[in-house]
Amino acid sequence: MKALVTGGAGFIGSHVADALIADGGTVEVIDNLATGQRARVPAAARFHEVDVRDGEAVARIVDALRPDVVVHQAAQASVVVSTRDPILDAQVNLLGSIHLLQACVAAKVGRFVFASTGGAIYGEVPEGQRASEATRPAPASPYACSKFATEAYLEAFRLEHGLAYTVLRYANVYGPRQDPHGEAGVVAIFARRLLANEPIQINARVREGDDGCVRDYVYVDDVVDANLRAARGETAARVANVASGSATTTLELAEKMKRALGSRSEIRRAPRRPGDLQRSVLEPAPGARPPVPLDEGLRRTLEWFRTDSVR
Repeated sequence: MKALVTGGAGFIGSHVADALIADGGTVEVIDNLATGQRARVPAAARFHEVDVRDGEAVARIVDALRPDVVVHQAAQASVVVSTRDPILDAQVNLLGSIHLLQACVAAKVGRFVFASTGGAIYGEVPEGQRASEATRPAPASPYACSKFATEAYLEAFRLEHGLAYTVLRYANVYGPRQDPHGEAGVVAIFARRLLANEPIQINARVREGDDGCVRDYVYVDDVVDANLRAARGETAARVANVASGSATTTLELAEKMKRALGSRSEIRRAPRRPGDLQRSVLEPAPGARPPVPLDEGLRRTLEWFRTDSVR
């Protein structure tokens, strides 16, 4: 299988590229290195430092490779940035995706796998419930809107051009290689600070002093497995959640990580952060493999951060 992975120098994309190569595939990677790292790209993959906003460059690469599948992980992934600069968000997440879709049609690519968001696209998930693929999306940020709009474009390209696709709606992904800088995942941020015995902060769910927002944390290996099956054409549904299905507060997460590391970090309370969803928990897609339990996923992740911190 010939695969083109966008965002393949990033956290999730590099893991997906590794898995495709291990599966016997030929892989090429597109990444602009805005947040990705060249060192993460597998040695066996051919790398192109290209921004998906550059439609001509994207078209040239797709036409030259003629891949069997495009796995689209590249994104502007910050809700905060999307709110501050919605035009940038749309240029990367929507227009960049359209460039890829047009190139795929021209090169007769057989399949398109799209990394969407379950953590943002469903909006607030009521207490005691889990959002399934049948739940009506309620995007409340430009980031969620651009991802949902790309999903709609995928369906339009399927109907008009016959392009097969799978949308993977991720919960909160964590694991080795996650970047703790900028608008990163909370697991990566906490890991770095706990290892340094620096204070960590719990942003309130509603009011300062509560246990923080409720999230569904899914380990990166589960995300990779979903991408691999979708790339092979083994996912029947066009839209599939990738999630653990378990609800965890920020305080619960912080305490688990602090205990695991034996850290002396102080846990501080902070007001609610504007724009944060209070609760986001997803129903894993039917047929998905059993998710890696949070305790096990954190063990693997923290071991990587321990090793990485001394390099």
